[in-house]
Amino acid sequence: MLVQVFAEHPDGEAFVDETKRLVEYVLNKEERNAEIRVVYVQDEEIQALNKKYLQHDYVTDVISFPLDEENGVVEGEVYVCIDQAKRQAEEHSVPVRREVSRLVIHGVLHIIGYDDATPDERSFMQQKEDEYLEMFEIS
Repeated sequence: MLVQVFAEHPDGEAFVDETKRLVEYVLNKEERNAEIRVVYVQDEEIQALNKKYLQHDYVTDVISFPLDEENGVVEGEVYVCIDQAKRQAEEHSVPVRREVSRLVIHGVLHIIGYDDATPDERSFMQQKEDEYLEMFEIS
């Protein structure tokens, strides 16, 4: 297992160590071997990624890129927009730390094969996110 976290957003450095532990925790609980890079970005970068790869010209909170799976090892990248996470945390009256962690978990779940295309899938992923936030004691 390899987890790397990059803080391209000025506030991202505050989340690096905990993010690495959180991703490792989720992967262990899911019994998955993976190489995952989490990158904290600003509005402009996530919008550019969203436009280039998903043809959506707007800011989003998280984008996951499953890259490869070989010999049982999943490889992927998760981009989390700190600016959007802050807005969502305020909107939902939760700490920024919790919202950022929820987005990281969401992205990792996508990398390892979960989907949220249907209401049932979305509900299941949200339950998983809540479960891992609680298990990792993020309030």
